[in-house]
Amino acid sequence: MKITKLEKKKRLYLLETDQNQKVYITEDTIVHFFLSKDKEITEEELKEIQNFAQQSYGKNLALYYLSFKQRSKKEVGDYLLKHDIAPELIPIILDNLEKEKWIDDLTYSQNLLYQNILSGDKGPQAIRQKLQAKGISQTTISQVLFHEDFSPVAKRLAEKLLRKYQDKLPYRALKDKILQNLIAKGFDYSEAKQALSQLRLEEDQEQTQELIYKELEKQHRKYSRKYDGYELKNRLTQALARKGYDYDTIKSALRDFL
Repeated sequence: MKITKLEKKKRLYLLETDQNQKVYITEDTIVHFFLSKDKEITEEELKEIQNFAQQSYGKNLALYYLSFKQRSKKEVGDYLLKHDIAPELIPIILDNLEKEKWIDDLTYSQNLLYQNILSGDKGPQAIRQKLQAKGISQTTISQVLFHEDFSPVAKRLAEKLLRKYQDKLPYRALKDKILQNLIAKGFDYSEAKQALSQLRLEEDQEQTQELIYKELEKQHRKYSRKYDGYELKNRLTQALARKGYDYDTIKSALRDFL
């Protein structure tokens, strides 16, 4: 068969034969097979051209995707599949990108970890889960996390949480809030407790009084519409206890308020 047309169409080229076959190919494909108009090719060669063009197009797509930021191997594979690259060709494309160091899951994981240590707020378990979601192997994850010290991250997050909640919560509730947030961010209990112990955290009785009276007014507006007497007092006690105030502080505040 003979190539009757080889015409540029945006990013690709349209190849047509005298047997009404149409194939979209990349510029790399043209160079690789020395293609030109009027060149004679066989059916087998056309299949090779199609296969090479698909791989070349897939690689170009992947490089475009990688041009914005570093990606994991799984992310690139998912991107190619989404853009209709033949599933059987994706491993070949990914292997090629790995050999050329466009994809490197170890470096990707190290960079993600470095950014977190530098300015992030995630503990080791959260980082592990994030890397797993990106398709990073357990071996690579363990290798990256094995010797890493997350205490600076935990300390930075604890200090941030202290600034956020110290004027809003009583002493006990503040400690619980910081601890719970640290654990939710992927630190284990001992790491969270260690970070909490490094804070300059002291109970301010005057502030506690201001906070409990403010909260008491809010809860009283809520419950006094439905309850009075003993039931109202009981409801208020329960509401304040849930907010982290101890019983003696609640009892004293209610005595003055009611």
